[in-house]
Amino acid sequence: MRNKKIRWGLVGLGNIAKLFAEDLALVSEAELIAVASTDRNRAKEFAYAYGAAKFYGSYEALFNDKEVDIVYVATYHHTHAEVSIKAMNAGKHVLCEKPIATNHIDALAMIKASERNKVFFMEAFWSRFNPSIRKVKSLVEDDEIGKLKYLNAEFSFHVLNSDPKGRMLNPDLAGGSLLDMGVYPIFLSYLLLGKPTEILARSNFYKTGAEIQTAMIFQYKNAQAILYSGFANNTDMKAKIAGENGEIYITPVWHETQGFVLKKEGGEKYHDLPTKGKGFTYEIEECHCCINAAKKQSQNWSHENSFELISIVDEVRKQAGISFPFESP
Repeated sequence: MRNKKIRWGLVGLGNIAKLFAEDLALVSEAELIAVASTDRNRAKEFAYAYGAAKFYGSYEALFNDKEVDIVYVATYHHTHAEVSIKAMNAGKHVLCEKPIATNHIDALAMIKASERNKVFFMEAFWSRFNPSIRKVKSLVEDDEIGKLKYLNAEFSFHVLNSDPKGRMLNPDLAGGSLLDMGVYPIFLSYLLLGKPTEILARSNFYKTGAEIQTAMIFQYKNAQAILYSGFANNTDMKAKIAGENGEIYITPVWHETQGFVLKKEGGEKYHDLPTKGKGFTYEIEECHCCINAAKKQSQNWSHENSFELISIVDEVRKQAGISFPFESP
């Protein structure tokens, strides 16, 4: 018997939500039923543009809609915990945009809310479900390139000409490159090598106090990772994974890649794995599988995974001196 459609509500209607809504329309088991913004007119326009049946001028109104099964949270980073917990307290499943929260303490509160309310909860780390990255992980685990020794990944583009009061460069909104983009290189290192034994990190800062460049070295027992995120420059955004017997180059832009190159024994092969839509479809389908199986978390990107990742980010912040005004001293 075919499961009925899973009905989605979206809160926080910025650019990422638009891309997500476009991919949601490609998943036949999904229905966009409601959207919400603190600006009711914005919600109305979004609903009309993306085919949502209902729109609301407050998040709480959407959370109280009995027809909504799962909420996609795409608000500012520093509101992820509060908004997600409110949704879960209202009995909704939640897919929350990365980073899960601004620190591991808030992340733990979100995980506990999922457990307490017996609802599914997952951080929307869409790269985890990208076909190329899943294949790369499988190849590494199968020792296709031998024991992993070195990883290099970066994510950077120039945004210093943007509004200093906007999301990117405003510390009051958890602005800075690390939470916005640095979590991706950290994710790749964590996915393939696990938790580092030692972290070295240094940052440069903008006139607003926001961090705009962070360089990281992750030390492992038998490997190293060199990672970078920045708002001060553009890069080609490749990722390189090197083992004792070969290398893998994830093609740009690596966190949303459409393929990778495997170099081994003097030859190389390109693996073409195009995504369906932008690539959000895979995490959407993962949510559906978990909800239909009455799971409260994904085995592929678990609560523990999200907690460990943000704990690594917290250590990077500590090392590099990255803080936000809204956090307790």
